[in-house]
Amino acid sequence: MRRILTLLLVLMMALSLCACGTTDADTAPADDAAAQTDDAAEADASAAEGERTVLRVANECGYAPYNWAQGDDSNGAVPIADSSDFAYGYDVIMAKYICEQLGYDLEIVKLDWDALIPALQSGTVDAVIAGQSITSDRLEVVDFTEPYYYASIVTLARADSDYANAQGLSDLAGASCTSQLNTIWYDNCLPQIPDADIQTAQETVPAMLVALRSGAIDLVVTDMPTAMAATAVYDDLVLLDFTDTDDNFQVSDEDINLGISVQKGNTELLDALNSVLSTLTVDDFEKMMAEAISVQPLSE
Repeated sequence: MRRILTLLLVLMMALSLCACGTTDADTAPADDAAAQTDDAAEADASAAEGERTVLRVANECGYAPYNWAQGDDSNGAVPIADSSDFAYGYDVIMAKYICEQLGYDLEIVKLDWDALIPALQSGTVDAVIAGQSITSDRLEVVDFTEPYYYASIVTLARADSDYANAQGLSDLAGASCTSQLNTIWYDNCLPQIPDADIQTAQETVPAMLVALRSGAIDLVVTDMPTAMAATAVYDDLVLLDFTDTDDNFQVSDEDINLGISVQKGNTELLDALNSVLSTLTVDDFEKMMAEAISVQPLSE
C-alpha cells in the first residue's frame, strides 16, 4: 500500500512540473512576437523620419557664370547625375541654398537648353534653374517662381573692332551679330540693332563667344552676368552697356527677370521655392553671382 501511495505522489509531481513547463513555453513566443512587432514599428518610424525629398534640378552645366561642369567638387560643386563631373555656378549656389533651407537633397541633371522645359513637362526633373527669363510664352507651359535674379541686357564686342567704343544701339548699325538659340537676346534684342546682319543662333554661350572671338561675327548680345564673366576671362572682349542712355535695348520685365520653372500646376513645390526666395534680397543675389564669377572655369 505504501508503495502504491509513493508511486501516485511521484506521478502527481511529474504532471505538475509538465503543466508549469507548458505554460512557460506557450507564453514566451507571444512575448517575443510582441517585442519584435514593437521593434519593427520603431524601425519603420525611424526610416520614415530619415527620408528626405530629392530635388532634381536641371540646367545646361555649360552657361557660365550661371552654371557649368567641372572635374572635381572644388568650391562646393555638386555631382552631376549619371556623370563623373560636377556642376557649379550661380544656379547651383542658389539650388544648394534652397535645398538647405527646405531640408531637401539636391540632384543636378545636365540637359541641353531646348530639353529643359520638355523634361519638366514629362516629370523627368522637378525644377529648372538655368537663367530662364520669365516670358509669357514659357508661362503657357510651365510655372515660374518670383525672380531669382534680374539681368540687364548688354553687348559684347572685340576690343580691336570698330564697335568697341559704341555709345548706343545706333553705333552698332550694320554689325554682324548672334546670340544663343531661343533666348530673348536673339529673338527680341538683335532685331533692334539698326540694319543688323543677324547670323544663325548659337546652341550655347561658349559657342557664341567662340564665334565672336574668332572674328566670325562682330557682336553678341547677352545679359550682364554672362558678359561680366566673359570679360573677366578674355581681355580681348569689351562690355558695352547702354542702360543709362536713351539709345538702349527696349525690354520688358519678363525679358530680364529670371525665374525657377516647375511643372505646370505643381503649386506645392512652387510655394516652397517662393518661401525661400522671398527671404533673399537683390544684394543677396549679387553676392551669390559675384562668388560664381570669381571661380568660373577658364574654358570655352
